[in-house]
Amino acid sequence: MNSKVSLILGGARSGKSSFAEQLAKRKLTPGKSLHYVATAIPFDEEMQARIRHHQQQRGKHWIAHECPLELAQLLSTFTADDVVLIECLTLWLNNLIFSLGGTCSNHVLEDHIADLLDAVSACPAELIFVSNEVGLGIVPLGEVSRYFVDNAGRMNQKIASVALEVTFIAAGLPLKLKEASL
Repeated sequence: MNSKVSLILGGARSGKSSFAEQLAKRKLTPGKSLHYVATAIPFDEEMQARIRHHQQQRGKHWIAHECPLELAQLLSTFTADDVVLIECLTLWLNNLIFSLGGTCSNHVLEDHIADLLDAVSACPAELIFVSNEVGLGIVPLGEVSRYFVDNAGRMNQKIASVALEVTFIAAGLPLKLKEASL
């Protein structure tokens, strides 16, 4: 378990982004830098508007990194002087599935997730991951949707297993699922 890893889970518009940003600011101490890793791809006007909204809410004191795919490689560049918020893992997974196309399989995704976990273990920075909890609703109709939901659930479980703190956000309210013991 890495004491410098937190996972924030929740549904769409649950308040998880705001919670994660506040957590990152609380972890910021003198001499540390605040980083925001965005995995979203601004593929349409609505997504561009969402990204602008998040940027405006965060303000200019964050160092921004756009990283839709090479997340494990980016994590290797951070130091113990960094607090890094990664938003979000489910968009990263979606980007992987899309970029791999017909070559995508559970095995290939498991390898990418394993690479990410290795990078998390090796990274000395404070890491805060945001991810959607997509398994609380009905089983999706389409095969690709079910494939995404299954792999997102497995990915969230693996990140949660190495995180010291896991928080679920619903209606803007945090529920501690896993807490650091003193």
